[in-house]
Amino acid sequence: MKKAALRKGNKTCKVTFELPAEVNAQTACLVGEFNDWNTESLPMKRGENGSFSVIVSLKPGQAYRFRYLLDGERWENDTAADAYVPNPYGSDDSVVQL
Repeated sequence: MKKAALRKGNKTCKVTFELPAEVNAQTACLVGEFNDWNTESLPMKRGENGSFSVIVSLKPGQAYRFRYLLDGERWENDTAADAYVPNPYGSDDSVVQL
């Protein structure tokens, strides 16, 4: 995950969410509080090397929980997350702090 610097006058910050090819998936979607945990609204683009990425504009000054859904069935966290917090399903959610 990479955060772009907030430019003066902007009300959003562009965040690039990335997954390495080592996740070994055919599809990946970014799912989180910023899209009401919708498992289809933020599909990630697959690179030629098998990695995935998507850019999302988020409001600064907030923390957002998120996870990646791989192949429609496997949940993964971001190894570059700012924090991890327990979720009600017995695992953790990744957190991005802006």
